Amino acid sequence: MRAILIPVKEFRRSKERLAPHYTEDERAALARALCEDAFRVVAQVRGIDRVYVVSGDYHALSLARQLNWKTISESEQISESASVDAASRHCVREGVQALLRLPIDIPLVTPSDIESLFAELQPAPSAVIASSRDGTGTNALLRSPPDLFPSHFGPDSFALHVQEAERAGAKITIIRNERIALDIDEPKDLRAAADRVSPLSATARLMQRLTLKATD
Repeated sequence: MRAILIPVKEFRRSKERLAPHYTEDERAALARALCEDAFRVVAQVRGIDRVYVVSGDYHALSLARQLNWKTISESEQISESASVDAASRHCVREGVQALLRLPIDIPLVTPSDIESLFAELQPAPSAVIASSRDGTGTNALLRSPPDLFPSHFGPDSFALHVQEAERAGAKITIIRNERIALDIDEPKDLRAAADRVSPLSATARLMQRLTLKATD
């Protein structure tokens, strides 16, 4: 069984690195728009048996249920790594053999990009790791089995995940995909995405209302 796991931080606690530039309401609205767009893309992915959403945010969980996805409700969000690892163990108990952790803040990703990650998966134990633009972060992580090694999302997570995969004896595939690589953390990321996001997306509509800050 192949599945996608989408961790969603509470919208009002999201995008904290944008706090010097945008209000809490603006950041929450951005997180909600990114979430809606990510869910729309994932809903079009072929060859997936299940989608799980782990979150403490009511809107994210409600939207997932409308799509008939599996939800894992959190009363407390300690960290993304803790959320993903707990959810991954849950997925293993439900028979999932390969699980892709996918964030909501990669607004250029397409269904075929996601399908290509699963196409690269080798027999277990294995991992497919897609990096961020600067090569230090992990923007997509596919593991088989899902609990093959612990998560380390945050600074230098790409190197840490490669090290964990090697320690677990996994067959590792590294992916460089410019659409997956662009995540929204800072004003410069918003500017980089502004002319490339779908004009019909919730993120594009929100960007039209936001002032894209010039400061990096």
